[in-house]
Amino acid sequence: MVADHAPGSGARIVGGRVFPVLVVVLSILVIWYAGAVLLNRAWVLDQAQRAGVELSVGEVVAQSWSQERPRLPAPHQVVEDFWNSTFGTRVTSKRSLVRHAWITLSATLAGFGLGAVLGIMLAVGIVHDRTMNASVMPWVIASQTIPILAIAPMIIVVLNSVGVSGLLPKAFISMYLSFFPVVVGMVKGFRSPDRMLLDQMHTWNAGRRQTFWKLRWPASMPYLFASLKVAVAASLVGAIIGELPTGAVAGLGARMLSGSYYGQTVQIWSALLMAAILAAVLVALIGLAERVTLAAMGGRA
Repeated sequence: MVADHAPGSGARIVGGRVFPVLVVVLSILVIWYAGAVLLNRAWVLDQAQRAGVELSVGEVVAQSWSQERPRLPAPHQVVEDFWNSTFGTRVTSKRSLVRHAWITLSATLAGFGLGAVLGIMLAVGIVHDRTMNASVMPWVIASQTIPILAIAPMIIVVLNSVGVSGLLPKAFISMYLSFFPVVVGMVKGFRSPDRMLLDQMHTWNAGRRQTFWKLRWPASMPYLFASLKVAVAASLVGAIIGELPTGAVAGLGARMLSGSYYGQTVQIWSALLMAAILAAVLVALIGLAERVTLAAMGGRA
């Protein structure tokens, strides 16, 4: 009997997965570095002309990648600022990206939890009630046509007028963005069982509640986790946006805003890098929960 995997096949599989990723990453870095030169060289050449100095191509490139306030910072500048703000600064410091990330993460998780619960509840109602399906679902879709940048200040002003401030306004904005993919995904998931299976449950004299818990809910699990991955990323975006119009002094959104005020583009990009890492970790955790849950249910992990 021939072995399923020949010696070295594992290395080929890993290489087959890693190599395309490396190619994409290297391509992004090359384009990024080239863009930094194109956008920053005008200032370098202007300064050289004022000083009456002639610069070589290498000097123009080097100075384009080392400006204090570049239009587009080079990747190594972003990584250096990220490292210094994350590992080279005390967590309690106002310059610590870990502190800012934790504040944004708190609002993200609160909004994500509220959005997930609201989305599942609405999906249950839409699937089981024709009136909700005809009335609520169009409004759910229409709600996402309103730009979040327009509605975020309104939410904050209204909540502040009734004495609600701090974490909750940002959480509500996150919930506004995160509940929609959960509603759409779970409606699709609850309706995914075949008509034959639903008829079989009816034949067994199963009630609506039993059909839901024994058939519709298990069948919706792949849709649930797929929608949660989208929802958690949207929730993070909502938390960052919620920090922009509030004049917040902490959080990744506040970090980006202060960088914009003072022309610290490297600071903005390092905050964006932290946000991207945070989103990747959250999505990875949901993916891990998905594999564990599906394996426990007897499905394919």
